[in-house]
Amino acid sequence: MSKRGVRDRILIVDDEVDMIEGLKRILSYELEETDVTTASRPLDALDLIRREPFDLILLDIQMPGMNGLDLLREMLKADQWLTIVMMTAYGSIETAVEAIKRGAYDFMTKPLDHDVLLRTIRKGLERNRLLRENMNLQQRVCEKSAFENLVGQSLPMRRLYETIQAVARTSYTALVRGQSGSGKELVARAIHALSSRRNRPLVSVNCPAIPEQLLESELFGHKKGAFTGADSEQRGLFDEANGSTLLLDEIGDIPVPIQTKLLRVLQEQEIKPLGVTRAHRIDARIIASTNQDLEAKIRSGTFREDLFYRLNVVTIWTPSLEQIRGDIPLLINHFAQMACCELGVSPKRFSSKALEICMSRPWPGNVRELQNFVRRIVMFCPDSLIRPDDLPAVERTTMVSAAIPEPNATDSEDVVPYVEAKERVVKRFTLQYVSDLLEKTNGNITRAAELSGLRRTALQKIMRRIDIKPEL
Repeated sequence: MSKRGVRDRILIVDDEVDMIEGLKRILSYELEETDVTTASRPLDALDLIRREPFDLILLDIQMPGMNGLDLLREMLKADQWLTIVMMTAYGSIETAVEAIKRGAYDFMTKPLDHDVLLRTIRKGLERNRLLRENMNLQQRVCEKSAFENLVGQSLPMRRLYETIQAVARTSYTALVRGQSGSGKELVARAIHALSSRRNRPLVSVNCPAIPEQLLESELFGHKKGAFTGADSEQRGLFDEANGSTLLLDEIGDIPVPIQTKLLRVLQEQEIKPLGVTRAHRIDARIIASTNQDLEAKIRSGTFREDLFYRLNVVTIWTPSLEQIRGDIPLLINHFAQMACCELGVSPKRFSSKALEICMSRPWPGNVRELQNFVRRIVMFCPDSLIRPDDLPAVERTTMVSAAIPEPNATDSEDVVPYVEAKERVVKRFTLQYVSDLLEKTNGNITRAAELSGLRRTALQKIMRRIDIKPEL
């Protein structure tokens, strides 16, 4: 019996019926916790391994209809991890080497030596166990890695995990829908990480971030000289994703002319780079995401209905934070650990009362808003335990304190215009916020941008506007 507590299964394949019956009696007697099945015809054996799992195959090389080496190839196509031991009465070094090269585990010559037979079978079964255990471990690691950034045990999240696993087993086009900040990109990455394409990197494009006049070239590529400024040939993102997955983020913002060309790609599985006369085939799995009402855009004529149905083979909805409110404590603890690692500070945790307050307040920005909130709390709270009093204190530091008017700002003798007063308040807030941010990150602009939820270029622009340097 295997270490899994399951009986090992052996299949003997030989056209000599007396031979396979004799082997079956020996193995059933010597290996008590083993089930032995026999097949005298190659096609019957092939049908068996396609329908049932086996731990080891004893396969004769010389058989009518299909020789053992050809059957070996077909069996390994069905299951590349099969442990197959070849047998022949016409043994030679050349035959043994050829069998091993084609994927056989070992080779024995007839008549079979009793001790050699049992030793080879036991070693083969142990090899099979190790292979299967390693495969199971790799699968568990892969699943853990795929879901490590998706946190939650609520019913909507459990259903989401199940859907992701089911969709990952296919190559169907998928449409991920949900509110802004609800984790649509994480879902797409999890699907890719669990799919058969995971050994190649996922290719992602944020559609609205690329100007319309450049989007076609980015997606499909171009030939040198295809248009003004095309000084060299460029591979498109579809070609980059060949054999992998292409994530079209916020697909609802793609202009209609590009939608038409994207539809053709989905229909034909071919692309034609700009400046090229002939199309070529690609094998890229498409995952699209959007937070928009595509049905409404179809009615208004800004999104093609036929493209919608091409994309909508499988739809996955990401739950809003309101729908998984019970997962907020898990999310907060997860984000707090992440923020502490990002900042290089000692672990911090939220008290139960602080968690209750966070669970009771609205989060219109969903998980992304919650994550940025936790980052600010961890950044500004000096203690290891975050209490209810720390929440409004940090919020005042980062959002509210700048709104407190300067002394005498509204004295009747010195009233300033509303717009001017507002500008002063915003400037004071921005200066204080950015100064605190850079102090916490030791002047690291990239880390500061991540913690603030801003793009690095946007933060640099703010710093230039208020004349603040990283060393502050």
